[in-house]
Amino acid sequence: MSASLIAPCGMNCAICLGYLREKNRCGGCRGDDDNKPVYCVSCVIINCEKRQGKQYDFCFVCDLFPCARLKALDKRYRTKYAMSMLENLAQMRDEGMDAFLNAQRKKYTCQSCGGTVCVHRGFCLKCKK
Repeated sequence: MSASLIAPCGMNCAICLGYLREKNRCGGCRGDDDNKPVYCVSCVIINCEKRQGKQYDFCFVCDLFPCARLKALDKRYRTKYAMSMLENLAQMRDEGMDAFLNAQRKKYTCQSCGGTVCVHRGFCLKCKK
């Protein structure tokens, strides 16, 4: 897990199914569009006009934070995957990137094999636990 895999919205791409899958692996929200699902390429947050031309910014620096788009994404992820983009962004803002990444490693490292637990599946894709 690295800072370059953290999307502007607070998503940790290192725990995303698209990034973790073996075939047609996505390079993450900040990566090129090769192997990205269409809905990721057309994401309204990554393509937000407020962040055009900025590479390593996060939504928490925006004067509209949290916008309706981010609130809707957060609600979907809290409901379906028990993860909050808004909490992720608040932790990054308040505690720094290193603390956020350490917490993510602790939360999403498989206790059985040391692989990564997929946020979308709820289990490690390596050992299936």
